[in-house]
Amino acid sequence: MPFWGQLSLQDAASSVIIQLIQLHDHAILVIALVVSIIGYVIAIIILNNHTCRTIFEAQEVETIWTVLPATVLLFLAVPSLRLLYIIDEIRSPSVTVKAIGHQWYWRYEYSDFTAFDFDSYIVATEDLKPGEYRLLETDNRVVLPFGLESRILVTAADVIHSWAVPSLGAKVDAIPGRLNQIGFTILNPGVYYGQCSEICGANHSFIPISIEAIEPTAFNTWVITYNSLNTS
Repeated sequence: MPFWGQLSLQDAASSVIIQLIQLHDHAILVIALVVSIIGYVIAIIILNNHTCRTIFEAQEVETIWTVLPATVLLFLAVPSLRLLYIIDEIRSPSVTVKAIGHQWYWRYEYSDFTAFDFDSYIVATEDLKPGEYRLLETDNRVVLPFGLESRILVTAADVIHSWAVPSLGAKVDAIPGRLNQIGFTILNPGVYYGQCSEICGANHSFIPISIEAIEPTAFNTWVITYNSLNTS
């Protein structure tokens, strides 16, 4: 959950975002090293008053400034490609939830059990309870078990949306007529917030996403209770 004045990324709540933060730190370190070397070379060139009129070519220098950038790009590309593969890899999800974007709310379908679904609308400011966040709370939260892999199938019913929860490292475009997916494992119990990240109309800022992560046993109880309430 971000706070005013926060300069760093949100606290990691899934294995994917942990590796994304590590890649971010790795890239920043490489960029800082490159900038430092370039700054040092520029300073030497500016402060050096000596010149040589007999040098017309320097193949060794040209080789160095060709090989070094390629090496730097390699140090950035290898972990990036590895992480892209990990993000796309969904092995054996324990729970699958389908998220359907609408103007302007989300509809969620649980199909692994007795099929049931519900709509998730933003909670008006005047209806917020103490401790709840404006523009982020919903009347129906997505409930998922923590410690188990979850899969989210994302699509849209009208225009392009985007299902995004930063603390989980999840962002998937919701495109009408197309089904995208993303998998993640929530590490800790709690409530995690996100928003639609694709401009989708006048009320684009009022389509929040709230996920409540609970224990697997409590999740099974919630599924049974929700089914009984809907069928009664």
